[in-house]
Amino acid sequence: MTTVKSALAQKSGALIHVRSDDMVFKALTQMRDNRVRSVLVIDDEVLVGIVSQGDCAIKVLLPGLDAKTTVISQVMTRNPITVKLSDQIDSCMALMSAKGFRHLPVLEAGKVVGVISIGDVVKDTIRDLKLNVNDLMGYIMSDGPGG
Repeated sequence: MTTVKSALAQKSGALIHVRSDDMVFKALTQMRDNRVRSVLVIDDEVLVGIVSQGDCAIKVLLPGLDAKTTVISQVMTRNPITVKLSDQIDSCMALMSAKGFRHLPVLEAGKVVGVISIGDVVKDTIRDLKLNVNDLMGYIMSDGPGG
């Protein structure tokens, strides 16, 4: 199975993040501009949280708060569960499924190096399935055992 490191290598783009003292409006703007559904919250190179579109909708919009005056620290998920580059994608999938997460920050030596999303996990699973199908087709089309 694929590691987090190899799955991250398939992605492009910079790490999207905000500070905990930024306004929710900035996080939403980052999500819109980068076509992502969450952003990491990093203060002085330390991961302190993650904020998702759902957090913004449920904790800001529904109560009638203003995204331009609400601080991210009020709505973010603090101390998110993280994974390492050496972790297997299938263990990320199990963790996401068990905990209901859609995004897992990736840390290496205490520094944020990326984010694995449920979409990344699905893409990796599809890539693996295609490789397996191609291997099986090659085996069937060749003179395998008994052929």
